Parts: sequence; C-alpha cells; structure tokens
Amino acid sequence: MRHRHFLKLFSAGAIALSVLAGSALANPVVVFDLNNGKILQHQDAFKRWYPASLSKLMTAYVTFRAIAAGEVQLDSPIKVTKHSAAEPPSKMGFKPGSVMRLDNALKMMLVKSANDIAMAVGENVGGSQAAFAERMNAEATRLGMNGTHFVNPNGLYSPDQYTTARDLAVLVMAIRREFPQYAPWFSIEGLAVGKKAIANYNLLIGRYPGADGMKTGFVCPSGFNMIGSATRNGRTLVAVVLGEKSAITRAEAAAKLLDQGFDTPAVGSATIATLAPYGDTVSPNDMQDEICKKKAPAERSEAPPAAAAAKDVPKSPYQEKLDHVPTLVAVGLGGATGPAPKAMLDQGGQEYADVPIPSWRPDQPAPAGAGPVIAGSAAQGDQPVKAAN
Repeated sequence: MRHRHFLKLFSAGAIALSVLAGSALANPVVVFDLNNGKILQHQDAFKRWYPASLSKLMTAYVTFRAIAAGEVQLDSPIKVTKHSAAEPPSKMGFKPGSVMRLDNALKMMLVKSANDIAMAVGENVGGSQAAFAERMNAEATRLGMNGTHFVNPNGLYSPDQYTTARDLAVLVMAIRREFPQYAPWFSIEGLAVGKKAIANYNLLIGRYPGADGMKTGFVCPSGFNMIGSATRNGRTLVAVVLGEKSAITRAEAAAKLLDQGFDTPAVGSATIATLAPYGDTVSPNDMQDEICKKKAPAERSEAPPAAAAAKDVPKSPYQEKLDHVPTLVAVGLGGATGPAPKAMLDQGGQEYADVPIPSWRPDQPAPAGAGPVIAGSAAQGDQPVKAAN
C-alpha cells in the first residue's frame, strides 16, 4: 500500500524529476544489482566527479578493515583533536579532547555525515590525516577504483579528491559483500544524543519501500550526490547519483532509478567489473557557480530544505513524515573501554579522557508529539548483527 501511494505521489508531478523514463540522464549515474554486479543503467560512469561526503564510505571501509585486522576495536577510543574539531559543518561540535567509542563515531559519521568525526576517525585509525588518506588510496587501488583519489577522510572539497560513479559502485560492493555485519548502520533512521534527535540525510530511509542505505554527499563543486540502495524479494539494487540540484531531487532521481531497476531483468547485462571506460575520464565537473551562486544559503546544505529551515512540512513526496515512530540509535561520548588504536600507540600513545557529553545543538529536534524509540546505549554502543548467510 505504501508503495502504491509513493508511486501515485511520484507520478503526480509535484516536483519535476531529473531522471525520466525514455529521456537522457542529466548527470553521472550507475544502477546495479548488488547480488551479481550486473549493471541495469549507466551514463557518464567514468566521468571524474567530486565525491563530497560519499568519501566517508571509504573512511568506513578502511576502518572496517582495520577492525578485522585487529588494529582497533568497536569500543576503542576516538579522540577529537583540535584539527578535527575545527572542520566545518556538517559536524557534531564536540570540543577538542572529547572521546567516544569507535562504533558511535562511525554512526555519527554515516548518519549525521559529521565532518569533524570523520576527520577524528581518520586521525585516530590512521595516525594522521595524511597517513589515513594513503590507506584510502591504497584500498582504492587494490579494489580497482582507477579514477579515484583521496586527500581527506570527510570529503570536504579539494581539487585532488575525486572519484567516478563506477568506482563508487565498486566501493559499495566491497563494503556490502565483505562486511555485511555493518549493513544495519547504513539504514539507521536517526541518532539520539541525550534528548536531541538527528535525522538521517538520506530521504529514502523509511520513506521508499525496501530502502536500506547508503550515503549522501554535498559540496558546492559536486552538487548533491547520493548512493541509495533498496532490497525487495531478496534482490538488492543500488543507484549512484552524482551532481543533482538539491537534496530532494537527488532522492527523487535515486528512487526513480531504483523503481526502473526493479522492473528490469539483469540478464545479459555488463557488470561493474567488466564495464570498459568510456567518455571523458580526466576533466572534473565543477558545479560551484550553478549550485552555490544561484541558491539561498539554506539550500546550500547537506540537510534537506525542510530540516535546514527548521520546518516540519514536507516539500515533496520524499519528505513525508515517517508512518511510524522513528527508531533513533543512541550515541554520545564516553564508554570507550577498548584499547587505543594501534596507529596512535605506534606514535607513542595519547591520553584519552573519558569526558561527559558537552552542551550543543543538533540540526533537528525530536519529532513533536511522538517520543522516538531509542535503541541501544550511547555509552555502550550496540554490536552490529551479522547478516545470515
């Protein structure tokens, strides 16, 4: 029933879509089947693009591999440095010296898209921003992401930080196949920090049937990027959408592509691994003037316009309120009882103070009239449940 209602609103033309059946796509796109890697639709898949906060998926992947290698644990301390605390929004705003568990840090990074926390994770797990970026690039090379280069763990703009839609598809496959136990983190509806609630920037979560991930990203030169995934009847599809004009249209584009994908058989399709490079693979696209010189400040944000304007009124079918009380995962400072990250110990170790949560103001208050369901303990974190084989 929700699916029919969603499609009815979708076809009503409330907001024009950037992706329409039978028309050319306007920006880099890849839609593929996660189970077999077969591509259902693509355009400009090898076009160089600025990843923005989609970079945090590689930060998560490098960290997952560090956990698997025994370099760090989910309850290891992640300390906010002066450098990481100074990163611009989106951010949590914790003071330098604040310490949290690694699992809580990763959830803040993936759901809130917190730049300060992503930098803190990189510095603690890698030893420094530069050392962690080297690990990101090493993993990109190993995975065959030949059109990708990183210089920071959070995706803030640098002309030397770039990727392609095809390379991001490779990264998504690696994360979901190698680390299925962390899949629930990519579909968290929101976070609870004390009595405050932070919504997921991914407008498909809880609103698109079967949506289960993964990440959004925005800087002015990149436009609005998104990787959306959904599972129906055991089939998981992923849509990589780069360079959309707003937080709403990127969700609309991803939803439309996923709908088309579920109606498309993957028989005889090329795969992510076999797709040969084509088109311009060198010149980056820069949307700075189009996105940030023509839009109001409230629209130059990773957050959807309704959240940015502190309104609770949806502006499109994709911003409807959830039809259930949102489940918020508790996160915060403290509770880091595990060993310090190996990279920090190799540098002589640091003092990790287990400090309380400071006063700060998140982007969005708890939904009015409905107390959110809080899952887990902020101090203890929650162990991800490994997916059944």
